[in-house]
Amino acid sequence: MAKPHRMWLLVGAHARWVGCAPSPAQRIYFANHSSHLDTLALWSALPPNLRATTRPVAARDYWGHGGARGFIADHGFRAVYIERDRSRCEGDPLQPLRDALDTGESLIIFPEGTRSQQPLPLPFKAGLFHLARDYPQAELVPVYLDTLHRSMPKGSLLPVPLTCVVRFGAALRLQANEDKDDFLQRAHAAVVALA
Repeated sequence: MAKPHRMWLLVGAHARWVGCAPSPAQRIYFANHSSHLDTLALWSALPPNLRATTRPVAARDYWGHGGARGFIADHGFRAVYIERDRSRCEGDPLQPLRDALDTGESLIIFPEGTRSQQPLPLPFKAGLFHLARDYPQAELVPVYLDTLHRSMPKGSLLPVPLTCVVRFGAALRLQANEDKDDFLQRAHAAVVALA
């Protein structure tokens, strides 16, 4: 398991808890996604006791085919795989995430669904809304990963040595009668506000 000081040596990431404090409460951390280092940065910014109960969500089509990537996802992070291609998915694509939440674990998700080369996130997909609706006990914590889009942009093999910041915002909850689009816009705005 990665140690915070090892993460700092890799990309110089620093955790900033600006809207909440570390907590053992069940959480869904949702963040912008611009680099393969995003999961490592966010996960290693958590205190060790929280890393033990927090699992990142990873795209099966990229991380779930064995090799070095699969080994890192399976043994380093205990990733929860999601099938992004609905034609390859039988049943609810969110079921693996639900299974992890049902055991009391927390999740790290990237609701854009893919990496973006821009510093601000793309619009969020509906999965975050469905999890917020079905798991009201889970705190939804927005996270902004700063500078990682430049530290290891799409297509690069090695990180550029830049100081990166992981900012944790105030937890959100789905409001009574809040519709999907309003919630997703509010969640998106919470990440952007941390930029």
